[in-house]
Amino acid sequence: MKAVLRIGGSVLGSPPSAKLVNAYADVISDLNYEGHSVAVIVGGGLVSREYIKSAADMGLSSYQQDTVAIHASRLNARLVAMKLGGVSSVPTSIDGMLQRLSRNRVAVMGGLKPGITTDTVAAIIAQRWRADILVKASDQNGIYTEDPRVNKKAKKLDKITYDKMKQILGGSHRPGIHSIVDPVAVDQLVESRIRLVVLNGNDPKAVVKAIHGEKIGTVVS
Repeated sequence: MKAVLRIGGSVLGSPPSAKLVNAYADVISDLNYEGHSVAVIVGGGLVSREYIKSAADMGLSSYQQDTVAIHASRLNARLVAMKLGGVSSVPTSIDGMLQRLSRNRVAVMGGLKPGITTDTVAAIIAQRWRADILVKASDQNGIYTEDPRVNKKAKKLDKITYDKMKQILGGSHRPGIHSIVDPVAVDQLVESRIRLVVLNGNDPKAVVKAIHGEKIGTVVS
């Protein structure tokens, strides 16, 4: 199976938790051993949003705000990549990521370009690579009827359609957006129809359950 794993920077922490990075490396290695190929896309999390705030306070443009956030995500990605196999660099383009995946059964990257988040990078990789599944390891248990951080009565949805996901999460990009799935990525997934599982990434073994087809998080199909 070709699996795209999007690890939220908010899950890894700022600075990243060594324990969690090690656990994800173990999970990815185990999936490789089972015969799965894994494309890993890592977000910048809180540190990216802090850089965005500083850049905004300095009067820098949205493009510049996104640019500094991308570098933070690439630093996180490099840390994960080094743990997986001592790779000294991470791809900075879709073609570069696909080339590395063609040579290896695992590759890691961070942000791509201003105007899109790492959610969208993951969605693009999933479509171009013709992945079987995209797993979003987030800081929430799945997709809810509303943002549970705002409305405590929001209900988690176990399974939804792409159109329902767009109804809940659609919108437009802005620097530092912290949505369970970025609205630009939502549009990409509505088009590609890649199977998506959104789950709580604080337990890396949950990713294995999702790829094995077990009931966990929210399934979009």
